[in-house]
This record gives sequence, structure tokens and C-alpha cells, in this order.
Amino acid sequence: MSEGDRLHVVTADNISPARRMAGHLMIWGSLGVLALVALAQAAQTWGGSDFGFRNWRPTLYAYLLFSVCLCWAQVMLKGETGKRILFVLPAALFVVSLTVFPLLFGVLIALSDWNLSAPDGRKFNGMANIVQMWNDPFYWNALENMVWYCLAILPEYVLAFGLALMLNADIRARKFFRVAFLLPLMLSPVAVSWMIGKSMLVIQPAGPVIRLAKWLGYPNPSFFSDPLTAKITIMLMDAWTFVPFMMIMILAGLQAIPKELQEAARVDGATGWRAFWEVTFPLMLPVSITALLIRLIFKLKLADVIINVTSGGPGGATDSVTSFIFREYRDRSNVGYGTLLAMVYLVIIVLVMTVLMKFADKALRPRT
Repeated sequence: MSEGDRLHVVTADNISPARRMAGHLMIWGSLGVLALVALAQAAQTWGGSDFGFRNWRPTLYAYLLFSVCLCWAQVMLKGETGKRILFVLPAALFVVSLTVFPLLFGVLIALSDWNLSAPDGRKFNGMANIVQMWNDPFYWNALENMVWYCLAILPEYVLAFGLALMLNADIRARKFFRVAFLLPLMLSPVAVSWMIGKSMLVIQPAGPVIRLAKWLGYPNPSFFSDPLTAKITIMLMDAWTFVPFMMIMILAGLQAIPKELQEAARVDGATGWRAFWEVTFPLMLPVSITALLIRLIFKLKLADVIINVTSGGPGGATDSVTSFIFREYRDRSNVGYGTLLAMVYLVIIVLVMTVLMKFADKALRPRT
């Protein structure tokens, strides 16, 4: 670097004790103001006192003051290093404002009795919603249904793997079949539910599948009156939409396997199922686990097909947790209880995905 180049020169920061003290006072003072305003707002919300706060804007303004003071104090305390921190810190504070505060507000609503049809408005009720959830058989039934819906991913994966193997082989009209099998993925689940569930499988007026079943000799065919049949039908409609998603991921992984490995396996005598289990499947394990985890995330959000086709019926037999929470909001206007169910379900999803990610990381870790 030439002597005149000062662009990349970082000088030592001589920060006086008074400047450090001022920086710390700025941070802790603004944090104290934020804490006092938030506590005052919480006390008024829970009915303990009246500070004149009609909404949460004072807390927002206090948070903005704390953010500005925190950024300013970084420069006062760390000099040049603090200026570098300013490239990241405002974005981090903005993310906190979009995630942490709505989460805390959601917890507050979850601990409240808030029915939109009630004239009293929102009232804090402590653990009453949790007790109601614990004694709610329909919510536990929805959780049990979600277990079965998630287990249905395994046969979906087997089907997707078989289709990917077929489309990866040298078959006639391979490009046509690739496009044809991807068509369900291009449709919205709402469109699928209306096109199949509401148009083809309904009894009144009889859809084409119902008329075909009667023509084949079934006197009273019904896909949504029996709990088990309705649940299987929902699984099939959801699988028809998302099996192509796993298929395309597995197909991409199959095409990435080097041809030399497959040729070497054939030379060594590994053909057919032996080549699949000893060469193809182990190499596809990372792609398979990724496809299964992503599919599980989509499955945990299953609601649109259920809401449009069965509305959770018959008797809640097809309800998922998401569709049940949706009906708590829409049909019963029970915002407090519905928010609690959503928060509990969020915790369950985080715990399940964390455990599965740890198992996936352990399975994919190379053995020494």
C-alpha cells in the first residue's frame, strides 16, 4: 500500500472515560425509558391503572428512541468499530421490531378473553385459555389428525422416488411426462380442492366420480361422510398436489449422480435393486432428507384443502390444527383462544423441526 493511500487505514480510537460513561448512560437511560413505557402500557392493558395510553404507539416511540441511542452509543463507545457495527445493527433492530414485538403481542392476546362478538372487548384471563385447550377434545383430535397427515409423507416419498426413477430412465416421451407430472404443482391447493373435492367427488349434485361409482354398482358412494374415507380422500388430494414437488427434487438429485459411478457399479456386478440400494439410494440420502423436511413444513400448514372441501367434517374427523384454528377465528370469532392455539402449535412445530434437523444432521454427517 502506498504512503498516500489512507482508504484502508484504521486509526486507533482514543476514547475518554467521560465519553464511555456518556455512551453507557445513553444506552441504559433509553432502555429504562422503554421498559417504563412498556410496563405502563401493560398495566393499562391489564386494567391496573390508566396512563392515558390508547394504543401501543408510546412503546413504539420509546423503542425508536432506544434504537437511535443504541446506534449512537456504539460510535461513542467503540469509535471506528462502532461505525462498522452500524452497517448491521439498524437492520437487526428492525427485524426485532417485526418479530419480537408481534410475538409478545400475540402472547398477550393468547392470555386474554377476546371474542369479537362480545360487547366487553378484550379482557385478561390468565391461564383460562390454556385450561380450555387442555380440555378441548377437538383440538387434540386435530393434533392426532396431523400425526396421520404427516405419516402420509412416507408413501408420498416412495411414490415420488419411483416417478423420479422412471423419468430419469431412457423412456419414450420422457419430456412430455415430466411436464405432465408437474402440472398439479402449478395449481393452487384451493383450485385443486374446488376442481376435485367440490366438482368431482360431491354427492349433490352428483359429480362424475360419484356417477361412475354408481354405474359400477356402488349404491350410495360417498367420499366425505365416513371419517376414515374423508381423511384418506384429503390425503390423496394433498398428495396429488405436492408429490410432484418431491419428485422434481429427487429427479434433480438423480441427474446429478455421476455416470461413472453407475457404470462402475454395473462393472462390479451391482445391477437392478442391488445397484439402487447400494449406490443410488445412499447418494440420494441428502436430497431425500431435504425433500422430506420441506414437504413436512408444507404438510404442517395443511388447511386450504380441508377448509374448502370438508370444513373439518364430518365431526372434526378431517381437521388439521391450522384449519381448526381458522374456524375458531372465522366461525366463533374467538381471537384470544385461537391465538393461544396458534402459539402452542408454533412451539410444537419449532420443537419437532429442531429434533428432526438434529437427526438429519447426524444422519448426513460423514462417519469416521
